[in-house]
Amino acid sequence: MSQGKIVSIHSFRGGTGKSNTTANLAALTALEGKRVGVVDTDIQSPGIHVLFGLDDEKMGKTLNDFLHGKATIREVGFSIGENLTAEEGRAKLAGKKLWLFPSSIKSREISQILKEGIDFNLLNEGLQSAIKEFDLDYLFIDTHPGLNEETLLSIAISDALLLILRPDNQDLQGTSVTVDVARSLDVPNLFLLINKALPKYDFAALKENIQNQFQLPVASVLPLSFDIAENASGDLFALRHPQHEWSQALRGVLPYILNI
Repeated sequence: MSQGKIVSIHSFRGGTGKSNTTANLAALTALEGKRVGVVDTDIQSPGIHVLFGLDDEKMGKTLNDFLHGKATIREVGFSIGENLTAEEGRAKLAGKKLWLFPSSIKSREISQILKEGIDFNLLNEGLQSAIKEFDLDYLFIDTHPGLNEETLLSIAISDALLLILRPDNQDLQGTSVTVDVARSLDVPNLFLLINKALPKYDFAALKENIQNQFQLPVASVLPLSFDIAENASGDLFALRHPQHEWSQALRGVLPYILNI
């Protein structure tokens, strides 16, 4: 079998829906029969575990434990398909090969990371070990917003980088910087995802304009949706509401992932 692919999902600014998109995209990939891992490298402000129905008690060992030599990456990997909650969307992952590598939400451990920093060589080693030990087809990395050391590591080792942006001038400027960095690091597959586009926009024209501005493919345009806000990270929206326009738009990203 070929080596598993690392897909980093990033945004220059917070609030773009990055974790929600990452969790749903990883779940959709697992439903395609792939072996999928999701790692939360937003160690300063982790959150993707909530979308998979986990809290501090349920998640067990974390990436922090691995980085501090208290756990192996095998112990950190949490099988979503074997530990389901009652929510309708997540229930569809029963028996699927999807593992989450969560970061700790304990204030003491977050403080320790902020104070001591991260051993980036060890983090990279953990990511590579996760792919090998779990025989992953894809490892999705939910990154910390902006450009910092762990983000640069994620970008540098990625087989694909999906940059999420809103049709907002601050996002456009920040994404431009990130694209320049990614190109300098020779990321082999680089594409954009527009999120929170107002329904009144002409999505086809918006997609064309952004593609022309960045000279990169836009995988899809996701509409701003009150239904997503109402879901409040309580379930995997694309699995619970597969026919919703947001879910259908997100499925448009799948071919870009499956063909890298």
